[in-house]
Amino acid sequence: MADRVLQGHPDIALTLRRSARARRITLRISSLDGRVTLTMPNHVAEQEALDFARQKERWIRKHLATRVEDVVVGAGTPLPIEGQLRMIVQGKGRRVVMTEDELLVPGGSEAAAARTLGFLKARARDVLAAACDDYARRLGRPYHGLTLRDTRSRWGSCSSAGRLMFSWRLILAPPEVLQYVAAHEVAHLEQMNHSPAFWNAVTRIHGPYDTQRRWLRTEGNALHRFRFGD
Repeated sequence: MADRVLQGHPDIALTLRRSARARRITLRISSLDGRVTLTMPNHVAEQEALDFARQKERWIRKHLATRVEDVVVGAGTPLPIEGQLRMIVQGKGRRVVMTEDELLVPGGSEAAAARTLGFLKARARDVLAAACDDYARRLGRPYHGLTLRDTRSRWGSCSSAGRLMFSWRLILAPPEVLQYVAAHEVAHLEQMNHSPAFWNAVTRIHGPYDTQRRWLRTEGNALHRFRFGD
């Protein structure tokens, strides 16, 4: 990789990437950190790729302008947890405690982000495991493991071996959205595709899902704006 700059007001940093598999020049703007990646086939000259980026400059600036600014999490940060906005405040004792409108985090301010992140991951695992247990029981098929990651491009997945993976950031979304994603991945235990039979399975174990699916499309990217120093 190499870094270049698209000069303007302001300048735009470009990450250049060569790929033997690429068939054409492509641009990608990360929803997570706003990084602009310019990918080019091996046979394409760097200047040709930079000219392509210049032609797309208006498109790049438009997307960067609409991107939600990052929020560095710490004491005093309002954070959505299970769809409810809660303020991170100084707590007592050893445990992180969640109330209706606050997250009480013990320890110094320098540890607030790490302790909050640990709490969110543990909470996400507990809630997702309970949801998957319920939906797997309704489907009549077991799953064989559950892992959490901080994924950029997907909220969950199901392997052919029946292992489920979810983004821990789902715990920041409204509960009904998390429940839908859990049902979606559990339904793949029966149908490893997105055929009509798959969506019928989702409906069978979850019920209607259009509202939750729409929320993820319109609001989901905003969950990536919270930064925990990880």
